Amino acid sequence: MNPVHKKFSRRARVATGGAVLAVVALAGFGAVNANASAPATTSAAANVPARATTTSTHLTIDAATEAAQAALDAAEKENQRVTVAVVDRNGNTIVTLRGDGAGPQSYESAERKAFTAVSWNAPTSQLTERLQQAPTLKDIPGTLFLAGGVPVTAGNAPIAGIGVAGAPSGALDEKFAQAGAQAIGR
Repeated sequence: MNPVHKKFSRRARVATGGAVLAVVALAGFGAVNANASAPATTSAAANVPARATTTSTHLTIDAATEAAQAALDAAEKENQRVTVAVVDRNGNTIVTLRGDGAGPQSYESAERKAFTAVSWNAPTSQLTERLQQAPTLKDIPGTLFLAGGVPVTAGNAPIAGIGVAGAPSGALDEKFAQAGAQAIGR
């Protein structure tokens, strides 16, 4: 007889075996239950025709960081305390750099300028002029129609926006944003 069997009574062995079986059964039930609730997949979903999809170009994190740093450097050379934001084609923030001493309002303003520039594929200084003909543009959530945002394009299609905020004028903000856009791919 096995020495382990001698140390445990028959009752202890039965109880231990029952507990082990219960644990295994519950674990199996959980796996089956989890699989039963998973949606069934069909082969049709995996075979979408090419005409039903599109491909878009996105700015890499390295390029976005390079652009933001170039814009921040341009501002610092002129002793300006700004925040720089770079957003992707969908308006999602890729990177934001808040320069030393930049005001707290500059963070959100930079992001909104970048979002506005990429949304309309135009510098925000030009878009402020459009407000005269269409004043309700300013009511679109997330936008900011102040100079300081520029789009980044690839093949004339917008792929990102750079926004700068915090300088005493929108013209300076836009100058720094432009420096960031020009730094990409040098």
